[in-house]
Amino acid sequence: MGGFVGLLLAAGGGRRLGGRAKGGLVHRGRPLVEFGAAELVRGGCDRVVVVLGADADAVLAKADLAGRVVVRNDDWADGMGSSLAAGVAALPADADAVVVTLVDMPGVGAEAIARLVAAYTSPDDLIAASYAGKRGHPVLFGRTWWPELAAGAEGDAGARALLAEQRARVRLIECADIADPFDIDTPADLGRLDP
Repeated sequence: MGGFVGLLLAAGGGRRLGGRAKGGLVHRGRPLVEFGAAELVRGGCDRVVVVLGADADAVLAKADLAGRVVVRNDDWADGMGSSLAAGVAALPADADAVVVTLVDMPGVGAEAIARLVAAYTSPDDLIAASYAGKRGHPVLFGRTWWPELAAGAEGDAGARALLAEQRARVRLIECADIADPFDIDTPADLGRLDP
């Protein structure tokens, strides 16, 4: 089938948010996890894998994830790396590339995803959004990198080690004009959501 698959990491427990799972927070009338999955599709991903962990049942009860592959990461407390590894393990083998996004970055949406998808040329691609020249999210990994991506995903580092090791190969695509890479991490950040 080929094409692009979106991977939305949404398993964290929101420790700095008082233990509220971020995927269930409401943005533009929908839970963040539903919003993020829809943005991946709007940005050009044919299929979407969503990794849930903390309060997965409560998030699933709120969100419409019909048509998405939902992966439960029981080891979510070990950090983002375990969620990334679980998500990569669920990727369809026939896809050309995966676009990885984070549920707590609603300011990074379909436009940035589409820009990375449009820049894709081969399964060897490593492409990251950048903001004023600084690497950020989302990140596109061509299929060639999936085994290495899964093998290096541990703790809170996620793909950081791979991207640092392959720095010379990572193509940066400026997205500051179409996206705002803020995180929803603390109660003060909740005001940045658009209910």
